[in-house]
Amino acid sequence: MNREEQIANAEKATVDSIREQRFAKTAELVKIPGHPLHTFTLENEALVKTIEKCREALKNGHVEYKLIEEVRQLAIHYAKKGDLLYPHLKVKYEISGPSDVMWTVDDEIRDEFAALAKKADSQDDEWKKRFEAALTRADEMIYKEANILFPNCAFNFTDEEWFGIYRDSKDYAECLGVENGVWEDAEKAQDVKTPSISQDEIVMAGGHMTVEQLTAMLNTIPLEISFVDTDNINRFFNEGPKVFKRPGMAIDREVFSCHPPKIEQQVRRIIEEFRAGTLDKVPVWMDKNGRTMLVTYMAVRDKSGKYLGTMELVQDMEFAKEYFQK
Repeated sequence: MNREEQIANAEKATVDSIREQRFAKTAELVKIPGHPLHTFTLENEALVKTIEKCREALKNGHVEYKLIEEVRQLAIHYAKKGDLLYPHLKVKYEISGPSDVMWTVDDEIRDEFAALAKKADSQDDEWKKRFEAALTRADEMIYKEANILFPNCAFNFTDEEWFGIYRDSKDYAECLGVENGVWEDAEKAQDVKTPSISQDEIVMAGGHMTVEQLTAMLNTIPLEISFVDTDNINRFFNEGPKVFKRPGMAIDREVFSCHPPKIEQQVRRIIEEFRAGTLDKVPVWMDKNGRTMLVTYMAVRDKSGKYLGTMELVQDMEFAKEYFQK
């Protein structure tokens, strides 16, 4: 065996070894109840069964709309991949193949099933041909996930990253009857960001921003925002032109002092019900200067339900009225 052959064999052995490690790691994670790869795999197993039912229906000449809607649930599975796996694999580990290729195919499959669902009343030969082709592509994607995407993720992602994916996956709907299981290790390692503020930024559970960014964002939201604390004291108004004027001098004053007597009692009642937990939201529609306005009072509570204050949002709804009058 010459030198070139020795090098080629060594390289092949290395590639084979890495491949075996990836598949071994994938198999290990798939066995963990509640792990994202465990859930993804269960969803694919359910999808395989649905695809088989669809193909059997095609053989019998007609696919029921309910079954078409069932197979379309793969969109939930694809959305989770697109949000939780593809970007992290590309940005953190510079593995761009799945996001550049598979993500596009996901969208094409999802869109094709959506288009076919709209034409489900007339299942002619062309429709059936397209439906079978879409099923085949969905079937192929299951194989690609198991043999390309999941091993890449399993081999690279850290436990902490999987914990984050597990937490984020709770925001998605159930797919094909597969519930998000409980992953005990991830539950014990819940990521609790301690709110803090420094000269540079404010750290919150949802992320972190500088005071300049937060202020600009609140001023950009197309709403007039007011916040009253638990002691009924005005604490914040966002900046900008307002239909309902909010003078800076009103900050640190009791909110009731800002309302005329005929309105004050109504405001007191709303806030007391917010405080008591018997009410969470009060929308008030009105005309102001010839424009339709929506004023919404909302109770602000922490995660435990403790009352922290009241928020008032004022929104000019003229744009919506104009849209629906077109």
